[in-house]
Amino acid sequence: MAGMSRDEILARYRHLRALSVRHHNGALAFLSKSALMEHARHLGLTVGKTLAAESMDELTLAFDLAMYTARPGHSRAIDRYAARAAQLQPGSSELVVLEAMRQARFSVWRVERRHEVVGLVVRDLLRQSEAWLVDEALEQSAPEGMTMAMRLGTPDVFAMTSGIIVPVDREAMAEVLDEVLPRVRGTADQVANDRRFATAIYRVAVAQGLMERIGFEETQPSA
Repeated sequence: MAGMSRDEILARYRHLRALSVRHHNGALAFLSKSALMEHARHLGLTVGKTLAAESMDELTLAFDLAMYTARPGHSRAIDRYAARAAQLQPGSSELVVLEAMRQARFSVWRVERRHEVVGLVVRDLLRQSEAWLVDEALEQSAPEGMTMAMRLGTPDVFAMTSGIIVPVDREAMAEVLDEVLPRVRGTADQVANDRRFATAIYRVAVAQGLMERIGFEETQPSA
């Protein structure tokens, strides 16, 4: 993207975002109701066999886990969608976006600085690597130093979020790590990829009302 203007990069981002929204909506048909209820229960969003989320924002956390994670030996909804529903041309933008969604990295990210053209430079605090994140809402609202749990896919030289943004602070992360590290062994990458890590962050977010601090990315890209 060397030499491309801010407007040109934003146009590319909006095109890819529209494709990711289309894939996400298609993959919803492959969600397992039992898996969704299991994730909601782990997040404290059920009463008996009934969903009891206080907001759609909280319920979306359970949808994220059901879409992008699975128990050992089980497939993810995003992979079932890719295998059964997506007949895409090799090399097409549609396939590139879908593969980026399947390979999206979950982690805790810190805003390092504004990118010189558009978006943000964020640091993966577990893997200690940087990414160029294009997100119009975050560019306008996220201050430097803000820390968020996000799932980032990279369909181009820049990354995009899956739509889920969970603000976390030092206190919340201490609680998460106290729960996760005794149970999840391995490298920082293995910890970040383990579904129990995302589950613990989301559960703390629900319990502490962290979702009230930030909204979700628009489900449709701006014009």
